[in-house]
Amino acid sequence: MTVHDLRRDSDAPVSLAPGVFRDELVERAQRVADIAAVHADDVDGAARFPAEAIAAAKAVKLLGVLAPKRLGGAGASYGQVADVCYTLGRACASTAMVYAMHQVKVACIVRHGLESAWHQDFIKRLARDQLLLASSTTEGQNGGNVRSSEAAIERAGERISLVRDASVISYGESADAVVTTARRAADAAGSDQVLTVFPRDSFTLERTMGWDTLGMRGTCSAGFTLRGQGVADQILPVPYAVIHAQSMVPAAHIFWSSAWAGIAASAVEKARRYLRKAARGGGDMPPSAPYFTRANTSLRALRALIATTIDRYEAIADDPDELTTLEFQSQISLLKVDASELAVSAVMSALRCCGLSGFRNDSDVSIGRHLRDILSSPIMINNDRILANVAASALLTETPTSVKD
Repeated sequence: MTVHDLRRDSDAPVSLAPGVFRDELVERAQRVADIAAVHADDVDGAARFPAEAIAAAKAVKLLGVLAPKRLGGAGASYGQVADVCYTLGRACASTAMVYAMHQVKVACIVRHGLESAWHQDFIKRLARDQLLLASSTTEGQNGGNVRSSEAAIERAGERISLVRDASVISYGESADAVVTTARRAADAAGSDQVLTVFPRDSFTLERTMGWDTLGMRGTCSAGFTLRGQGVADQILPVPYAVIHAQSMVPAAHIFWSSAWAGIAASAVEKARRYLRKAARGGGDMPPSAPYFTRANTSLRALRALIATTIDRYEAIADDPDELTTLEFQSQISLLKVDASELAVSAVMSALRCCGLSGFRNDSDVSIGRHLRDILSSPIMINNDRILANVAASALLTETPTSVKD
């Protein structure tokens, strides 16, 4: 299947029935995943952007699905986008993570920017032209503390500018726009942040750090000096503190976790293939077979955790007060921690099930790439940082007195 074939069918009308739309969306995602899988080893080996897969995603109009229908999108839910992340994750981890990070930024703009004419027009262009958004939320010495910025928006009348020492901008050189945090002004506190959109013609990148890593090599998450210029209208009208709690964290943790679940699912499937091949040989099951049970159990728990969290988010998505409760903020923060640990457990168990065959890079059940990719999950916004933050909040809550409540 070629990108031309995908583009030819991408204008088909989208069904209004939610169940049918979900199936159609996953079917389109699977067509992209088929292309991603062909190039996954080369993307990993060369540490290159998954250009073929992202071109395919653009061809079937997957990049704008979160945009409202009135702006040219599909009005997809978080659960539906999570299914796409999962499908892509089973084929190529880097493709899935690029797609997930893109949709996090789309989610922030759609929820918090559409009262702005500039951002409405931008989302229309994103849906029409399938623009790819990159994220810049880490800089300088702040590491994973995305709730503090060093660089500030500078103003000159209606014009704005920003110079940012961005320690990581994933796939920045391949993006059509960068969405970045910054201090509101030069005299603002580090936590007084705004979120600003810089389309491709309004920013430059000067590479300051490479990306030669163990896994997730195709995300091309190099460091850059980001220089952006534009108009004040490019700043989202809502403080970043609100965006962070209501959209940034929920979308990131749901979509990232779904991509990791896809990686785990692929590893579990390889373990299943290994055991079936052994069983066809007529001998006893290998002594490593119990590790398949462990891998499958971890994957089942991971999928259930994500599904439960999505249901909870979608039930309160229109209630800002509920979204900011300590209970929900702890739940959505811990999703990232628990999902990453379960995903690592599933992949490691799958590797132990396959034994040397899984350890080899030249085997049809090789799990080396899966393991290297999934090991990024606990350190992508480090779990220790999240657990420390949640611990402080947990001191303010009481221990539950029943299992269900």
